[in-house]
Amino acid sequence: MPTDDDLRDILTSVKSVAVVGWSPKPDRPSHGVAAFLKRRGYRVIPVNPGQAGQEALGEVVRATLAEAGPVDMVDIFRRSDEAGAVVDEAIAAGAKVVWMQLGVVDEAAASRARDAGLRVVMNRCPAIEIPRLGL
Repeated sequence: MPTDDDLRDILTSVKSVAVVGWSPKPDRPSHGVAAFLKRRGYRVIPVNPGQAGQEALGEVVRATLAEAGPVDMVDIFRRSDEAGAVVDEAIAAGAKVVWMQLGVVDEAAASRARDAGLRVVMNRCPAIEIPRLGL
């Protein structure tokens, strides 16, 4: 479990975030968090195969993480049983951080990510942590 100092370091060092499972629906958490991160100055790349090619948050929505290009952090809005595949894509894409949203926990995937040199956050939300940490 990352400490507050770890979270602060992650959230102040990353510049680009791929939001996997982004939704165009304003009432969905993935939409709200992506918009929050964008307002806070992060480059946010939405990833959703059903919305690929559309524009959102000043970016083209990508079908896959690989199409999102290099990103610092991958924010995962998928069920826990689907998170491992996204983590493997994040490792392959050269991400520095995988962040699994509230309710998303996959210890095996987290271990693979750490073994590959990525930092891992699980069961937390950056839109909660940023204000909590005073960032």
